[in-house]
Amino acid sequence: MAEIESKNSIQVIERMMALFDQLSLHPEAVALKTLALGSGLHPSTAHRILTAMVNAGMVERVDQGSYRLGIRLLELGNLVKARISVREHALPYMRELHGAIGEAVNLSVRRDDEIVYIERTSSGRALMRVVNIIGARAPLHITAVGKLFLLEDGPEGLRAYAERTRLPQHTRNTLVTIAALEKDLEKIRRQGYATDNEEAELGVRCIGAGVRDDTGALVSGLSVSAPAERLKTAWAGLVKETAEKISRAIGYRG
Repeated sequence: MAEIESKNSIQVIERMMALFDQLSLHPEAVALKTLALGSGLHPSTAHRILTAMVNAGMVERVDQGSYRLGIRLLELGNLVKARISVREHALPYMRELHGAIGEAVNLSVRRDDEIVYIERTSSGRALMRVVNIIGARAPLHITAVGKLFLLEDGPEGLRAYAERTRLPQHTRNTLVTIAALEKDLEKIRRQGYATDNEEAELGVRCIGAGVRDDTGALVSGLSVSAPAERLKTAWAGLVKETAEKISRAIGYRG
C-alpha cells in the first residue's frame, strides 16, 4: 500500500513538473487546453494539479482557464541565487587551471573601490604580497580584475573613480591618469581580458577575465598571477575559457 502511495506521489510530481515546463515556454498566460495538450495530461488532471499549484502560489490563475507562473517562484529563485557561492563553483575550475599552468590562480570580487581576494590556489614557488592572503584588498586601477570592473562602469564611472581615489601610484608602472586608463580599458574591451603589468607590485604580472552571473552582471574576476619573467601572454585564452566555465556554472548563458 505504501509503495502504491509513493508511486502515485512521484507521478503527481512528474505531472506538476511537466506543467511547469509548459508554462515556462510561454511569456503570456496559457489556456488549460494548451497546457494539457503540451504536457500529455487529461484536462481534468491538469486542472486539478494546477489548482493545487495556484493555492501554493507557484502558479497564478489569470482568468477562467488561463494560467501563468506565480510570484512564489521568483521569491524562491532569488533565495537560490543569493545562496549560490561563486567561490564554491569556481574552485574546481581554478584547480584545473592551476594544474595546467602551475601558477597562482585567484578569485576576487569588488567591494566599493577595491578588489577583495576571496580564494587562491598557490603555486608555492613565490610569495606575492598583494594577493598572498585571502581577504587582501587592492585598488581597482592597479589590478587586472579591478580594471574589468572599471570597464564595466563606463567612462563616467571611471572619471568618478579617479576623482574619489586620486589614482594613487603603487609602482612606477601604475597607471595614474584617466587618459592612460582609458587607453588600457579600450584594449581590454577589444581583447576580452585584462592585464596588470607590475602595476600593483614590481616583479609580479597578472592576467584576468570576468565572471558573470545569470543576469549578465560582472560579479567576480578570475586571474593568474606570476613572477613577471614566468607569466605567458598565451595563458590569456585559458584564463578566459576558465572564467566562462565558472560563469556558466552560476547561470550565465551569454
